[in-house]
Amino acid sequence: MNQLITSFVEGGPVVWTLFIFSIVAVTIAIAKLWQYTIQLRLADTAPDRALDLIDAGDRSAALQLVADRKSLRARIVRQVLQVFEQAGLAPDEAREEAMRQARVDAAELTSYLRVLEVIATLAPLLGLLGTVMGMIEAFKAMEVAGANVDPSVLSGGIWQALLTTAIGLAVAIPVSLLHSWFERRSELEAAAIENQLQRMFTAEALFRGRSKPALTAAAA
Repeated sequence: MNQLITSFVEGGPVVWTLFIFSIVAVTIAIAKLWQYTIQLRLADTAPDRALDLIDAGDRSAALQLVADRKSLRARIVRQVLQVFEQAGLAPDEAREEAMRQARVDAAELTSYLRVLEVIATLAPLLGLLGTVMGMIEAFKAMEVAGANVDPSVLSGGIWQALLTTAIGLAVAIPVSLLHSWFERRSELEAAAIENQLQRMFTAEALFRGRSKPALTAAAA
């Protein structure tokens, strides 16, 4: 343990930077897990039940069902219904506004994922840089020592140099796995949201189609 702490202290800027990278990655991972737990709520069936009510033409019941829900898909259903209820919006305008709001909400799913991607890319490169710099220093010391070089000192310098590569990989591998999982989860949720929107747009078109004959009959 003491040797590990000494290696970290003496590791220089490369090891310190990798340590900061690891702290940032862990912080983002915890924040994203909390965000997904709160916003996605995979067990929340309210959005699907609301869509069934919308298909049946009962918008008020659908809106009441998702009124107090905090999941992302429930919030989007609520917002789209509110847009459809706005007076003065043509069908195309209502569709564009609903898509705009959905894109803003869905963008939260991928927030800070680019930071994880950058860390996963840079960590092994920084580790390799630290190794190259350490090897340079070790061979410079060997050159200065000339014939009196101590093999144990040289091997110790090389060991410390290779340590930076190990630390870089130790940071990059789990961060890369986390980034891939978060990205895939976001893609699946975005696809579900897109399917949800298309279903609501179809229901809205049918609703407006059913309303037109009634308006025509009333005018006659």
